[in-house]
Amino acid sequence: MAFNYDSYLRLEKMPTLWCWGCGDGVILKAFIRAVDKLGIKKDDMCVVSGIGCSGRFSSYVDFNTVHTTHGRTVAYATGIKLANPDKHVVCVAGDGDALAIGGNHTIHGCRRNIDITMIVINNFIYGLTNSQTSPTTPQGMWTVTQKAGNIDPTFDACKLAIASGASFVGRETVNAPRKMEKLIIQAIEHKGFSFVEINSNCHINLGRKNKMVSAMENLDWIDSITVSKKKYDTLSEEEQVNLLPLGILKQDTVVREYCDMYQDIIDAHQGKRAKITQDDFTKKI
Repeated sequence: MAFNYDSYLRLEKMPTLWCWGCGDGVILKAFIRAVDKLGIKKDDMCVVSGIGCSGRFSSYVDFNTVHTTHGRTVAYATGIKLANPDKHVVCVAGDGDALAIGGNHTIHGCRRNIDITMIVINNFIYGLTNSQTSPTTPQGMWTVTQKAGNIDPTFDACKLAIASGASFVGRETVNAPRKMEKLIIQAIEHKGFSFVEINSNCHINLGRKNKMVSAMENLDWIDSITVSKKKYDTLSEEEQVNLLPLGILKQDTVVREYCDMYQDIIDAHQGKRAKITQDDFTKKI
């Protein structure tokens, strides 16, 4: 029997406003299947999204949802998680939302290691606002803000998350929805800041302006720049250039989670435990 998504969707919002062939719908369905497999009650989940194509995500799912201002998903989610540490909090943001205007919040969410799952839908362009260069737009590609070809160096979002201290970092593509679903499950189950990058197509505002006219051509290009981490690790540094590894790229289960440390401070203040020392916050080096 086909999976029934209806109970997890706000059906009055259907059909979605995403373009035909957009990968956002694939990600939405994989996320719903992941939540269903984990058996999470809808009242125990909060989805926070910002501005951009990915920002519509929170409108479509029937959980507790917050549609925030541009770049502020992690800031809102941090407050929600601290006030409700027993709930699951998931941020959904685009590459511009998460890495440009929201880059500072993303870095500090990673650094704090607060138990939030952040799904970054990376379509390599500002899709909703008509093709401006984003932090992940490959050099040389045409954008409305760099019509001679993008000259900006590009972010590797996962490397940024790892360097910033996220305790779980992974990447998948919309070409492999089942692997994506599994990665989202693993990210939600992980206690700490989980950063999940999903490479997705925007054939309307990236693809067809860069000789990838159809969704399939855009997806083929994504396939050509990604490779499993197992294979990636066998390549020389020269061969790794311009390739993005897929799968779990980091998982640290020893480093302490932010809400737990915050609760220690509350308990100590209320006399429920001994005074906090530096050893209580020591992280694995």
